[in-house]
This record gives sequence, structure tokens and C-alpha cells, in this order.
Amino acid sequence: VVVSTLSSTPLQVLFYLNGWYFSAYFLAEGLMFVYKGLLLPYPPATLTLDGVLLLVFFGLESLRISYGWKGNLTECSLAMSVSVLVPCTVLSVYYLMLQTFVLRLEFILNAVLLSFYSLVLSFYR
Repeated sequence: VVVSTLSSTPLQVLFYLNGWYFSAYFLAEGLMFVYKGLLLPYPPATLTLDGVLLLVFFGLESLRISYGWKGNLTECSLAMSVSVLVPCTVLSVYYLMLQTFVLRLEFILNAVLLSFYSLVLSFYR
């Protein structure tokens, strides 16, 4: 279903900033996994699962930003972007609270990412 709406400049800026932020987030999270794998008694199977989930998170977040970006520019429904937002939010909450070891930096990075998600939802019509 295509619903005609006006494109939103603040939403477009938010998608742009979210793209850059998630790139930095992905790099930082990957480096923290290396750190945790080397210095903390992290179970290898759990570390592998967390790494695979990070790659899935990267793919889903890339889809969400791409669909949202294009949907906003073409003034089409952003429903696809919002539908991908649910698994991204679940993965962010997992990295925020449910990992074996959660570093303070991970907590802060995920809290900021969840703030981006809430801002996107506030601009969604």
C-alpha cells in the first residue's frame, strides 16, 4: 500500500546521521568483541553467536536506513522501514542488556541507538 505523504527534511537528516552513527557503532562493537574475546572469560560459542548477530544487525539496519531514506525521498509509505525497526530494536536491547558481558561503552552506544529509533518513530506519520 502506497500512501502519499510529504517528505520530511528532519527525518532525512536523521536517517543520514543514523547511517554514520551505525557505521561507527558497528566498528566499535566489533572491536569490543575482540577485546572481550581476548581479555574476558567469554565462552567461544557465545562470542561467535554475538558476532553473527552483529552481522545480522548490520544487514537489518542497512535495510532500515535504505528503505527509510528512499521512502522519505519518494514520499511513499515508510512502513517497510518501520517494520525492519522492530528486529533492530530487539537486537539493540540484546546488546544493551542481555549479553554475557556488557561494557559501559556498549551500554552508552546502544542507548544512543535506541534514542535514534525513538526519534525516527516520532517523525513517522
